[in-house]
Amino acid sequence: MGRPRRVELSVPPEVYADEAALARVAAKRAGVRARDVRAVRILRRAIDARRGRVRVVLRAEVHTSDPPSRTVPSPRALPALSGAPAVAIVGAGPAGLFCALELASAGVRSVLVERGHDVRTRRRHVADLSARGRLHEDSNYCFGEGGAGTFSDGKLYTRSKKRGAVEVVLRDLVAYGAPSRILIDSRPHVGTNRLPTVVAALRAHLRSAGVEILFGRRATALAAAGGRVRGVVLDDGTRLAAPCVVLATGHSARDVYRFVAAAGGVLKPKPFAAGVRIEVSQARLDRQQYGRYAGHPALGAASVRLVVPLGEGRSAYTFCMCPGGHIAPATTDPDAVVVNGWSPSARRGRFANSGFVVPVGPSDLAAVGLDPSRPLDWVAFQARLEQAAFAAGGGAFTAPAARAADFVAGRVSSDLPPASYPRGLRPADLDAVLGPLAAPLRRAFTDLAGSLPLFADDQAVLVGVESRTSAPVRIPRDPRTRQHPALPGLYPVGEGAGYAGGIVSAALDGIATARAIAGCGPA
Repeated sequence: MGRPRRVELSVPPEVYADEAALARVAAKRAGVRARDVRAVRILRRAIDARRGRVRVVLRAEVHTSDPPSRTVPSPRALPALSGAPAVAIVGAGPAGLFCALELASAGVRSVLVERGHDVRTRRRHVADLSARGRLHEDSNYCFGEGGAGTFSDGKLYTRSKKRGAVEVVLRDLVAYGAPSRILIDSRPHVGTNRLPTVVAALRAHLRSAGVEILFGRRATALAAAGGRVRGVVLDDGTRLAAPCVVLATGHSARDVYRFVAAAGGVLKPKPFAAGVRIEVSQARLDRQQYGRYAGHPALGAASVRLVVPLGEGRSAYTFCMCPGGHIAPATTDPDAVVVNGWSPSARRGRFANSGFVVPVGPSDLAAVGLDPSRPLDWVAFQARLEQAAFAAGGGAFTAPAARAADFVAGRVSSDLPPASYPRGLRPADLDAVLGPLAAPLRRAFTDLAGSLPLFADDQAVLVGVESRTSAPVRIPRDPRTRQHPALPGLYPVGEGAGYAGGIVSAALDGIATARAIAGCGPA
């Protein structure tokens, strides 16, 4: 009865949730009779809660004959790899794992070196920190198999315009066990409770093809010969030889910057943002965003993206929002407090939390006696915030906090509302923690108090500090060869090198570098 017709729809939640009602609306838009519609297949789905009305926005196919069954993507067929590894990949986060996968697809064997542990062991280490205050410095929320995103939410949002390339990453993730809904959701999310299983399946597939993966092994130096990088030195003194070295170490591996510099590599400062993590009642946020539709099963937990202009080209903004989620201790250092957020797949927790940050600029470094022309001083600024948060929290990774209304008023809270942070909160002077970032953040929350009081009243809690938004340093690379210009054979990739900002963008960067190494062309 003809090919399916594609339509764009914007419908209320009750229509989306009613199969017959949705079919009638889709049939009218497609110009066919409702009784002829056999199926409405959703291709893309988003929620629009702007301008005081709530709509489910869809791209769909209207079928007037039985549609073919949807097929679940299968893992890529990989050749059997043998011989010495041609590439050493430092870091088993999304950039490193997808680089290894793309190389294996091209018949190139690699070895991955990961300072942290596999996801199963890492889960225990994360629990040690959250429940008992015991930090494993090389295996935690930031370090270990899967990278920082594995235990901090598994969001797959990206600003990449290369939709086809993004689709490749999403389909690979579904092939390893991610829910198929990520292929249609505009803001796909796997969830911290599900992503470790996906990562473990990817690792098993790589190993079955002959990719070597070493856990609990930290790279401490680059090995060079003949004017180029030819491997890495591990923490036990072992020299791991390979003609190409991919640095995919994530935004928290500060020691990597130092050994790149020690080998003669150039580093550059890279702007990043820092601030606090704000937590509010999820039920209140649902009512604010969805009104009478709050709690509707077609919508799930509400989220929001806020940008507050501060003048002179600077804005405060939300970062990594976690609806129905939890605030997590994401430090990698024993004298620092760093907070992040995560949500389980269902997003049914009592609270919503989000980073609320401002860009760090040269004047902020100068205000505390640091030199913005020195790349590692940007790392030092980040570390000072985290150490100040530890001191203000009083130890044991207790986090300093304030009610938002008290912060706006410039006072220390006398008590704090319930919160999800597992190490506990302590009322503190956030000005002393945030230093030069306190004033712009206060201006932003003052603006919110007038427009969106939910985020600035005495029930909203601000927790310090949100500092690992991105790497504060960039490791330069040639745009064509993707090698460091001063260190041939070294390929900086992903978040730690300053070229990505999340799971998907890091994976895409790893894929593009693998193609450059294998001679397959750009991603």
